Amino acid sequence: MELGIGIGWRPEIADAVEDLPGLDWVEVVAENVCPGHLPASLTRLRARGTKIVPHGVSLGLGGADRPSEQKLKDLAERAAALDSPLVTEHIAFVRAGGVLTASPQLEAGHLLPVPRTWDALKVLCENVRIAQDLLPVPLALENIAALISWPGEELTEGQFLAELVERTGVGLLIDVANLHTNHVNRGEDPAKALDELPVEAIRYVHVAGGVERDGVWHDTHAHPVTEPVLRVLRALRSRVAPPGVLLERDDDFPPPGELAAELETIRATVVNGAGPVARADDDVRTASADGDGRTARADGGLRAAARATDGGVRVTGGEEDPGARERVGIAQASLLSALVAGTPAPEGFDPRRLRVQSRALAAKRADVVAKVAPELPEILGKGYRPAFLAYAKCRPMRAGYRRDALDFAERLLVAGQPADETARRLLARWWEERAGAHPPRRATRFVRAARAALVGR
Repeated sequence: MELGIGIGWRPEIADAVEDLPGLDWVEVVAENVCPGHLPASLTRLRARGTKIVPHGVSLGLGGADRPSEQKLKDLAERAAALDSPLVTEHIAFVRAGGVLTASPQLEAGHLLPVPRTWDALKVLCENVRIAQDLLPVPLALENIAALISWPGEELTEGQFLAELVERTGVGLLIDVANLHTNHVNRGEDPAKALDELPVEAIRYVHVAGGVERDGVWHDTHAHPVTEPVLRVLRALRSRVAPPGVLLERDDDFPPPGELAAELETIRATVVNGAGPVARADDDVRTASADGDGRTARADGGLRAAARATDGGVRVTGGEEDPGARERVGIAQASLLSALVAGTPAPEGFDPRRLRVQSRALAAKRADVVAKVAPELPEILGKGYRPAFLAYAKCRPMRAGYRRDALDFAERLLVAGQPADETARRLLARWWEERAGAHPPRRATRFVRAARAALVGR
């Protein structure tokens, strides 16, 4: 299935997207569209034959729990409403805890990396099969960017993706910006990953911008695409002709002319390539050294070499493995608790990197809450961001960003904040209109503290 050159559709640039020359397709964030009330822009694009692909961000297929049947039904409904040729999601976990680990469920509000272990692969494969059974169109999964590395990983990223594809038949959405991000942040070689992964499984490619600060690459989707990212795209193009390539931009949108110029640069990179193109039926693929210094072919030879290191833990068939789910669940809950609830860093993790990731998660929460509840920064002014970051430091998100906004406002009111009486009155009114008849009072805090103490016993 050929897609061509596309762009991520966002409401802020809807008009510009419709007018972009030579645009073949668009991708939409699945959770941001309602099948019965599609934006007029998407309806017009669909009417003129532009392909639309829903891209999910909240399923958490890499998590220890089985995927939500309701979320899968929602994704399937969006695929049908948009007449989509496929749907995509991420190889990530977004929540942890709950019944499986007998601990409070925590929400990350962000995509977090799964450990590249045989246990995590087994759980991911089981979750992918569940998703494939409930989706009406093919599924492709995206590699994510990460600030942190799991200790004791047993597979490289390329090996992990190759095993996932072999065991499930799932397609791949390769984000070359994420490969560059992991090169800067985790020292991983993009060329090695490209050599090891099954390029014939690539359904399309993401390209996005970012920025480096203090030796850390931030995959912002709010900056122009950089030359290092384009180099990774050229390296991928030298191995295979991707069916589609898409520009992602989520914030600080430039003028339409700049978007068009970025798309043209991407188009030229794909058309010109960087050398001979490897096809899916080629017998010979580039060899790459594995983590122990051995070389293995990127086809069945690579996977055979990977299996030789698995210590006998294998993924076979579609059978459930509760033990693997529990082990993965405990590990993910421990990590997420350190990131969003202030608990100690799990053994083997770099505490400094965890602090960087924790700050990034809190900053993203502040940004998204400001978008879903714009009245809060209006009421609190310059005090909004520091107040929210202080709140988020040890206050995990409970149930999405709208609930997070209410919890933040409630926390301020219970503490008698903000100090300005007019702002406090406006905040109380905002909270009352959305959460109840009366603003929270000091007694509420004591009742909730008592309940928390009972739950924790």
